[in-house]
Amino acid sequence: MGRNVPFYGRLSPEDQRELQGHIQIFLAEKRFEGCGGLAITDEIRVTIAAHACLLLLHRETDYYPLLVTILVYPHTFVVSRYQPGPAGQVIEATQTLAGESWRHGNVVLAWDDVQHSAFDLHDGHNVVFHEFAHQLDEEDGSANGAPILPRRSMYRAWARILGSDYAELVRDAEQGRPSALDQYGATNPTEFFAVATEAFFETPVNLRAGIPNSMRN
Repeated sequence: MGRNVPFYGRLSPEDQRELQGHIQIFLAEKRFEGCGGLAITDEIRVTIAAHACLLLLHRETDYYPLLVTILVYPHTFVVSRYQPGPAGQVIEATQTLAGESWRHGNVVLAWDDVQHSAFDLHDGHNVVFHEFAHQLDEEDGSANGAPILPRRSMYRAWARILGSDYAELVRDAEQGRPSALDQYGATNPTEFFAVATEAFFETPVNLRAGIPNSMRN
């Protein structure tokens, strides 16, 4: 596991045991499906499961209850989006993605991006963390940047802090200032939570110190 999940070696023995248990349950409950000619291997399953389950350490969890299947492409994949255009027309646009989270049923990942994310611990990017953060966010039925918290009393503080930091990131993006978080997080609070999750695991020291992306080594 150490080669594809370098985070594992940084965990305490107790956290390693907890993670191993989460992985076993995750693999038993979730289905993996290869797309675009990709054959699913144990390496693919364990690598994705381990990163997804890192987000579950020390949490009361039902193991992403809305998730059924992880679809894995060999490379980035293209999706179509339909959006309103001028004069009431509907326009089809395409996007090339490395990952996507569906509110019910599926997470879609590009294996080459998963591998790159796993090997580079310090680039602030991890597609599995990002997409599974969306799964946590959506467990209560709404995508608003807030996962299920242990106590109802915690939501007010969560909303206050997330709202303040999200507004700061939006201002940085609008004014072209460098920031400690990927400015894709300024899209909406949902993407802010996913981007912040990536940074929490990948660049925690820089995140806490507020060091902008452009100043990272």
